[in-house]
Amino acid sequence: MQKIATPEGTKAILNKYAFIFQKKFGQNFLIDPHVLDKIIKSSDITKKDCVLEIGPGIGSVTQALIENAGKVISVEIDKQLIPILEEQFGKEENFKLIHNDILKVDLMELIKKESPDRPIKVVANLPYYITTPIIMALLENELPIESITVMVQKEVADRLASPPGSKQYGAITVSVNYFAKPYLVANVPRNCFMPRPNVDSAVLKLTLNKEPVVEVNNKEQMFRIIKSSFLQRRKTLLNTLGANAELGLSKEVLKELLDRSEIGATTRGETLSLQDFARLSNFIDENRK
Repeated sequence: MQKIATPEGTKAILNKYAFIFQKKFGQNFLIDPHVLDKIIKSSDITKKDCVLEIGPGIGSVTQALIENAGKVISVEIDKQLIPILEEQFGKEENFKLIHNDILKVDLMELIKKESPDRPIKVVANLPYYITTPIIMALLENELPIESITVMVQKEVADRLASPPGSKQYGAITVSVNYFAKPYLVANVPRNCFMPRPNVDSAVLKLTLNKEPVVEVNNKEQMFRIIKSSFLQRRKTLLNTLGANAELGLSKEVLKELLDRSEIGATTRGETLSLQDFARLSNFIDENRK
């Protein structure tokens, strides 16, 4: 079979099936075999693994996943891609294709049914418009996933892998770090795709934490604090958290708690690490009146 992740391989499939790109799905197919190699190597896939692939497209990455993994479950939302994928890979014994929106799939049930005994690794070329919801859904649902290797917009990758105090650092950075350790694998220029997108991309690997990296009494409260702290980046914690009615604290009580904590009322959220947010949340939880 011709390699799909090349300009020639991609054009051949697009022409064969008279494929029409759907702008609403943000479709950009990988045409660089060197980038594909980086995705496969960084995802550390073996024949013992089951790979959940999100958005296989015409199969640019799927082809290599089938060669390297014990099982591949690909979830594709675009119905016009289903016959293409079925014709390309339908006879492969380790391939399962599902036509659905990944955010509507019961992934826990799917994993239990299709691959209950294999380690699960996610590989995806995510549409830029829905990157964050998909990543957070994978992380928050406590699925038995070992790692998530994704192609995302470079700006998103930089944000997720950024340190406290940097311009890109935000609530999503802190939230992701609670669940996983991000690693920027490679930057991917826009000419590695067909059609060529308007932005550059990057391969990002998230290795899920086997144990919690922080001890927190009230996880929901910590995430509320994190989200509130970045709503207005240049404001102090006293102002950002004081405006959050869900915390149930007056500004006076909040100021007292912040001053008594190691954090301080005049600190800005953008300077705090995940460990700082956990410590602050625990302090508020243990000292609220």
